[in-house]
Amino acid sequence: MPATAPLRAAIYARYSTDKQKETSVEDQFRLCRRHCDQKGWQVTQVFADHGISGTTSQRPDYLRLLQAAERGEVDIIVAESLNRLSRDQADTASLFKRMSFFGVRLHTVADQDLDELKVGVGGLVSALYIKDIAQKTRRGLEGRVVAGKSAGGLSYGYRVKREIRADGTATTGDLTIEPSEAEVVNRIFQEYAAGQSARAIASALNAEGIAAPQSGKGTGTWNPSTISGNVKRGTGILNNELYAGRRVWNRLTYDRDPDTGKRQSRLNPPSKWKTETVPDLRIVDDALWGRVKARQDDVRQAMNPAGILTDRPRPERARRPTYLLSGLLRCTCCGASYTLI
Repeated sequence: MPATAPLRAAIYARYSTDKQKETSVEDQFRLCRRHCDQKGWQVTQVFADHGISGTTSQRPDYLRLLQAAERGEVDIIVAESLNRLSRDQADTASLFKRMSFFGVRLHTVADQDLDELKVGVGGLVSALYIKDIAQKTRRGLEGRVVAGKSAGGLSYGYRVKREIRADGTATTGDLTIEPSEAEVVNRIFQEYAAGQSARAIASALNAEGIAAPQSGKGTGTWNPSTISGNVKRGTGILNNELYAGRRVWNRLTYDRDPDTGKRQSRLNPPSKWKTETVPDLRIVDDALWGRVKARQDDVRQAMNPAGILTDRPRPERARRPTYLLSGLLRCTCCGASYTLI
């Protein structure tokens, strides 16, 4: 009788954040390859996702792995543990169901062949682990805010202050004012209170070659939105209460979209906000802050977005609907997005 062909194994490896080492993937590969050799399986393909959470299924190599399995190129999928494949309970169950349909086995070094029971228990354990980590993280961040320290992020106008304690360790979470940037912040507040628009202020700052905040998806230039931001969400230079000596935490809650895997922010009710006074970080005085807020209110009244203030807004003042290329067209000179007027 002809010898049975060895199972075609695909190895999947993953690590979650940039705090973990790139070698983590190589360690997983080595462990899984040794395991496959012991089982007599032939490793035909390897897949790895770097710095991507297992709570989302939108991982490039993970999706390629599923496609290879569905094309019949794989007999068994091998991973170090179930949570490398997924940390989401629903995604774990879906993976097992799909692979069972295509006749592909799921196998981990830790748990061997996976069945309904192992997948159900493992998915539940991973979901509870993620929830527990999130709760402990929020608790720790709140404690830092209450202690007068930063809970994360670095606003324009500040820099991290490091001091050496008596035991030789460095302090964390302390900020101090960056004088050159604080001067720009004060200028923005003064000019806006005097009647200049955010667009005019941004244009002047770019013309003078003043460096813009470098964070997120910043283009390296000043945009009107960098200055005006969103009043309710506290974004933008003009809405950052830290400049007025108040640190606001828990204004937003971040959840992951189950379909796209992208983080989405939601505005929390003010009753859940945590506000601490930090006078040593004040950049603008209360009088200037008040003038800016008053002008923002006047602008909102004049714009009358989408009929909020009247039943029938003037067409040129109403909020425009979203078009096919809304937010996608950008100026090649300044990087700002185009606005239909």
